[in-house]
Amino acid sequence: MMKKLIFNAALLGAVILALCGCSSVASVPSDWHNLMTGNGLADWEQTGSGNWRFENGMLVGEKGKAGFLVTRRVYSDFMIRAEIWVSDDANSGIFIRAEDSKNLTGKNAYEVNIFDQRPDPTYRTGAIVYVAKPLKFVNAGGHWNLLEISAIGDSFTVTLNGVRTVEGARDSSHHSGVIGLQSDGGLIKFRKVEIKEM
Repeated sequence: MMKKLIFNAALLGAVILALCGCSSVASVPSDWHNLMTGNGLADWEQTGSGNWRFENGMLVGEKGKAGFLVTRRVYSDFMIRAEIWVSDDANSGIFIRAEDSKNLTGKNAYEVNIFDQRPDPTYRTGAIVYVAKPLKFVNAGGHWNLLEISAIGDSFTVTLNGVRTVEGARDSSHHSGVIGLQSDGGLIKFRKVEIKEM
């Protein structure tokens, strides 16, 4: 009798969920925070001379001198996933734990590179400049890419389009800082940037 009551209660719950068009999975809040809230460039601080604009729901950087869109918050341990389109000649990437929000460099931040045609390919696309060379060469130019970054303590992982380009790299130079989206030549588009703090 008790088993029948439990079964009926579960069945009734499933019917109610189906009728209201919702699900128990959808009701669970996501741990991922969207850094692109729909306010365009207003969500970010601009630094440098980059030519940024907000177009069709995307952050677009084109030609001009080096410039960044920088978060207004500081982050320490996190995972990032970003959807990026770049031209073949683009120099872009994501700078993390940047200590100086007005002057981001590969020396005062961790630079996760998207730069297929880097003259010295040591730290080309998929690398963390000055920290970890790419385990595999993956080209980003001419198509949409999913860039995933994990920065937990002094351990770093980078995955580009499902290919692990950095794994278990260790460095303790920078503990926290802002996040910067780079535009330094070519055409760059970001249509999603999400972060999950750990």
